[in-house]
Amino acid sequence: MKVAFVLGTSGGGTGAHVAMLAAGLAARAEPAAVFGPARTDRDFRFSDTATFVPAEIADRPRPAQDLRTVIRLRRLLSAGGFDVVHAHGMRAGALAAIALRAQMPRTRLLSTRAHLLRAPRPALVVTVHNAPVAGGAVGGIYRALELVVARGADSVLCVSADLEARMRAAGARRVGAAVVPAAVVPAAVVPAVVVPASVVPAPALVAEPVPAAATDSPARAPVVLAVGRLATQKGFGTLIAAAAHWSDIEPRPRLMIVGEGPLEADLKAQAAALGVAVEFTGRRTDVPALLAAAAVFALPSNWEGQALILQEALRAGVPIVATRTGGNPALTGEDAALLVPSGDPVRLAEAVRAVLGDPALAGRLRKAALDRARSLPDEAAAVSAALSEYRHVTGRQLRCACSYRWTWKASPG
Repeated sequence: MKVAFVLGTSGGGTGAHVAMLAAGLAARAEPAAVFGPARTDRDFRFSDTATFVPAEIADRPRPAQDLRTVIRLRRLLSAGGFDVVHAHGMRAGALAAIALRAQMPRTRLLSTRAHLLRAPRPALVVTVHNAPVAGGAVGGIYRALELVVARGADSVLCVSADLEARMRAAGARRVGAAVVPAAVVPAAVVPAVVVPASVVPAPALVAEPVPAAATDSPARAPVVLAVGRLATQKGFGTLIAAAAHWSDIEPRPRLMIVGEGPLEADLKAQAAALGVAVEFTGRRTDVPALLAAAAVFALPSNWEGQALILQEALRAGVPIVATRTGGNPALTGEDAALLVPSGDPVRLAEAVRAVLGDPALAGRLRKAALDRARSLPDEAAAVSAALSEYRHVTGRQLRCACSYRWTWKASPG
């Protein structure tokens, strides 16, 4: 099975998922190539386990560049002898579908039966990782991309049930659930630390405690931890607004937000305007240790699929407060998190306050999180599920090629 992965700009879960699949295929001696922006190889080291070829796919429409990318993908996919193209994300999926559609007439006009059997169009699998982030013109473009993917893909895998419903409504022929696990961090490599009294921003990336005198926050203050890209989808503005509602708790909770992104300046300005002390740490390499030591993990997202950080929080056994959106309820169930509406800082603050003020509730959430974590799929299960889907769609592709050969042979003239 020879697989080509196609992805666009990624700073988090999508890139990590593709890297995991590529590594899993390599471990099973299944050759793979990855086509995506050059930066993704620097971030996720695809070339360690697969052939990486740059193909620039931006996070928003750029007509001239998109046309060049389609032409490049068409050439790469035609020459590579791939059985399956697995695109990740709606834009990558749409560009791959257009490239393969442009390639298909050339393949099917070959004149002999041997050629038709040897060189069918690769099957296209698209994993949809995100929901629309806006309405208006941007939302309209997203819906157009959905239609291109629905009509061009042999299989569409979705990270949450609401996305499955959208793709079925768009007319996709085969829709299923994607398996997107977080990496399992062995307990031996998670240091047993107390939450540091101050956080050292990147690039230091350390987890050692700092003397309490270095910060206004008491060393034993409970930490409310959030992790993710500083972007609209993640809802950190709602979390900062919620923090203004728990300023009367003693000792005052410390809000720590780990991550980078385009809204960093706006979020810092919001925190300053509300008088909320927020520790923006930048990117960290010790997130498992921070999760293990946090009093509450907050996921205030406006939408999530199978959030990797939520899976990590479940495995860490940290009390979770999350929004009831996308795939969050499916991951946590009703027992392993307090679920609140997205975009509601008051409800979010009340849930955090409840966990901090009720040790028994916090204990129940910790136990339920660990219980839930035992049912999460691992990386081996994700690779097996992907290979099973590849075998299904390539089997159907072969049947279609044989059927076409018979029709062509039987046609008059």
